[in-house]
Amino acid sequence: MTRTRSAPAQAEGTEVAAVDLGSNSFHMMVARANGADLQVIDRLREPIRLAAGLDADKRLHPEAQARALACLQRFGQRLRGLPQQHVRAVGTNTMRRMRRSEDFLAAAEMALGHEIEIIAGAEEARLVYGGVTHGMGRAQPRRLVVDIGGGSTEVIIGRGPAPQLMESVSLGCVTHNQLFFEDGEISAAQFRKARLAARVQLEFLERRYRKAGWDVAIGASGTVRGVWRVAMANGWCEQHITRSALEKVVELVLSRGHVSRIDFPALREDRRPVFAGGLAALAGVFDALDLQKMETSDRALREGVIYDLLGRLANHDVRDESVNAMAKRYGVDLRHAADVERTALRILDQAGAAWSLEPNFAAMFLRWAARLHEIGLAISHASYHKHGEYILKNCDLQGFSQTDQRLLAALVRVHRGKFSPQAFDDLPSVWVEPMRRLAVIFRLAVLLHRSRAPDLKPPLRAAAVRRQFEIGFTQKTWLQRHPLTQADLERETEYLKAIEVRLKLS
Repeated sequence: MTRTRSAPAQAEGTEVAAVDLGSNSFHMMVARANGADLQVIDRLREPIRLAAGLDADKRLHPEAQARALACLQRFGQRLRGLPQQHVRAVGTNTMRRMRRSEDFLAAAEMALGHEIEIIAGAEEARLVYGGVTHGMGRAQPRRLVVDIGGGSTEVIIGRGPAPQLMESVSLGCVTHNQLFFEDGEISAAQFRKARLAARVQLEFLERRYRKAGWDVAIGASGTVRGVWRVAMANGWCEQHITRSALEKVVELVLSRGHVSRIDFPALREDRRPVFAGGLAALAGVFDALDLQKMETSDRALREGVIYDLLGRLANHDVRDESVNAMAKRYGVDLRHAADVERTALRILDQAGAAWSLEPNFAAMFLRWAARLHEIGLAISHASYHKHGEYILKNCDLQGFSQTDQRLLAALVRVHRGKFSPQAFDDLPSVWVEPMRRLAVIFRLAVLLHRSRAPDLKPPLRAAAVRRQFEIGFTQKTWLQRHPLTQADLERETEYLKAIEVRLKLS
């Protein structure tokens, strides 16, 4: 049992778990908030080599699938009994790259017993930074954080809890090893090529990051920690990886000449096959950023996921902050957005249960959609819902998984005009029907506020039964006094036929 510092006090006693489906290893961490501390009560790690299991078409070999699913079944057994909202499982670079992954993802979620979120590189970088820097005290030097994983490298600069520059680069110990040391041979010439290739991968950020500057550099995850352990075991460094120590580790690896002869006692056995690739990647980082020394951290993505999850449970969800920041950036009419949100939530309260919509999930997405459904107006009024969909699908929204963003984009896409069922085509099948039902509620809320009259509160009543949705008004003459709304609702009865929903006006 180990402890790390500074868990959110509001979540005291809450047991939570993070599952990190990395390109090299799968990790699980179970922890409990305990006053000012985070008490880690269980850890599991298995080397899966997911990145090595991708073929030339980026499809996962059956053997790699079998290894992954067997591991997730074991993780799932440990997680039984934890509420769904207390577990967050994230997939990173390899799962982002994987093609035709739907069947594997469904099997993986079944094995684990929890939803798996595929997160974008920027979100991975944010979580890594949070995991590494959380609880580092009041001093707030400018920190450079580098995490070399199996399939990607995250490079972040920030001060205190706030990351300011974030990049995720397709450079990892497994993928780099495949590119340059697949046959096992480690020659000086081949290592130079691997090191130079790593620097080339980082070239696009080199000038910007050097200009921003930092006070301290911190390396995280297995590659960095492995290099540090080997250097320290040989007496070449103590608390930091120095450039001199790094070069001596490079010389040591070259002296072995082959991956099979990397047998350093300080290096974990399952890391030895990919050590050369990771070392070349780290050397490329040192070269690109002209580093002279780097501290190491035993915290990374999974700790960041834990802290983020505890924040959500304590009603501090970074996704809300991201949505509000985007609404401000695109000049959203916040008063109108609040009116639409209020009415959407009223309809949900009356009809959501009959349509089997999980209330917290549905309310959350309705709030976000209300605040962002007009962001496309910053481009053009014509087809602004399509512009909004494109923005939400392709932007970096901190805290959001790729699926979260697609769900939100679909709601924005279908909030007006003819109902386009195709907007849901790229959603996981399990989400299609709930999102269609949520879209009906949202469309009606937007429609009722088309006049944009301030603080309009339609005296509505709503009910849902199977594929029928009924909307009426407690004031009998209200609809007659709003003829545009009446015409819009009558038109909506035709639009909703596209998803086989019968809208009844009463």
